[in-house]
Amino acid sequence: MQNFAHIQAETAQQMLSDDKAILVDIRDANSFQAAHIEGATHLSNESLSQFMAATDKARPVIVCCYHGISSQQAAQFLVQQGYQQVYSLDGGFEGWRRAYPYVSQG
Repeated sequence: MQNFAHIQAETAQQMLSDDKAILVDIRDANSFQAAHIEGATHLSNESLSQFMAATDKARPVIVCCYHGISSQQAAQFLVQQGYQQVYSLDGGFEGWRRAYPYVSQG
């Protein structure tokens, strides 16, 4: 069985800026609304089926959580659903925001 891969923030940022991947954020809705990486899609149990119906399984997907732990389980789930290139963002949103811009509502 295929597995997800780990990705560092620098590589993820380059893939996103080149439009070579999509980013999903699995943190809770309040945390996502307060601050998230620009262009991220909030992925929850409620939005999962819509995301899967609308997203090409050949397009790389980067999964972001708080610290890069929960995203690993979500990334493996997406692989099991047939997504071909799935990455877990090492360090999660907390690691990203130390080095790269993000959208903040507060």
